[in-house]
Amino acid sequence: MKMNALGRTGLMVSELCLGSMTWGTQNTEAEGHAQIDRALECGINFIDTAEMYPVNPKTAETQGRSEEIIGTWLAASGRRRDVILASKISGEGMKYVRGGAPITAASIPEAVAGSLKRLQTDHIDLYQFHWPNRGSYMFRQNWTFDPSGQNPAEVLDNIHETLEALGREVARGTIGHFGLSNESAWGTAQFLRIAEANGWPRVASAQNEYSLLCRLYDTDLAELSVNEDVGLLAFSPLAAGLLTGKYQGGAVPKGSRMSIVSDLGGRTTDRAFVAAQAYLDIAARHGLDPAQMALAWTLTRPFMASSIFGATTMAQLDVALGAADISLSDEIMREIDTAHRANPMPY
Repeated sequence: MKMNALGRTGLMVSELCLGSMTWGTQNTEAEGHAQIDRALECGINFIDTAEMYPVNPKTAETQGRSEEIIGTWLAASGRRRDVILASKISGEGMKYVRGGAPITAASIPEAVAGSLKRLQTDHIDLYQFHWPNRGSYMFRQNWTFDPSGQNPAEVLDNIHETLEALGREVARGTIGHFGLSNESAWGTAQFLRIAEANGWPRVASAQNEYSLLCRLYDTDLAELSVNEDVGLLAFSPLAAGLLTGKYQGGAVPKGSRMSIVSDLGGRTTDRAFVAAQAYLDIAARHGLDPAQMALAWTLTRPFMASSIFGATTMAQLDVALGAADISLSDEIMREIDTAHRANPMPY
């Protein structure tokens, strides 16, 4: 398993990261523990979670359960030093998480304390803002995105106060480093600028959606990532399962994400299935598993720190882990580029 630098933190993270968002709904505690064991056996040292997880569905009753499952594994295994642990504070509006409070200097200590308790640890290696208070163009909001209603002065004031609060957490030892998620190039640049000016925690990473079907990161954010050493932590690198081929032809496997969230969060457009088929055809021509090809492709990108995948079965987990051993030829890369140009932004 290749290791990549996590920004300028000095940490080295596995190029594949184990996601936990199904642990507590689609997966049991025992299944979550088994996934961690298998992933570490295969060289992964990086686990991502969030205070709002699990999802599919998101409920007040299960909120925090994913962190709790990681916590019971840590307590039972005694292997805290073997993992780099990432979690997230929810942005404004998630009513069942701390009453929907925004990310502020006041909410950060409460959220950190809650995550630490559930995780049964004294520190979180990478603490991320799940989405900005002002909203985001992620999750299909790019089609109607209009930033003209933002108040930049308020946004910048919030960045100041939250970075200062994060600095206090770093000083206490409760968090090691800081990352963003579902952020824009402008927002990330402001965090970087203000942190540098004040000696506050520097953005180490950006966790945004990225896959063969969702390539919003490829331009301005890519440039920022490379030039500022802010690595991408790609989520949904399999496009919520579309790139595995399991949903082609109208199929909805029992227990799959689509059986719970019918539109896969706005991804199930007609063009998405056409685009997915183009990549499935490339994999078939070259004798590759389509999920492994899709994951391996993300690992070739110049701004990639780690690609976050999730699994609901051990068979899925083993397929994903195998992506680290896949090398994509120049011919395959050219075919992928041709397919992308023919099927841009399918959702």
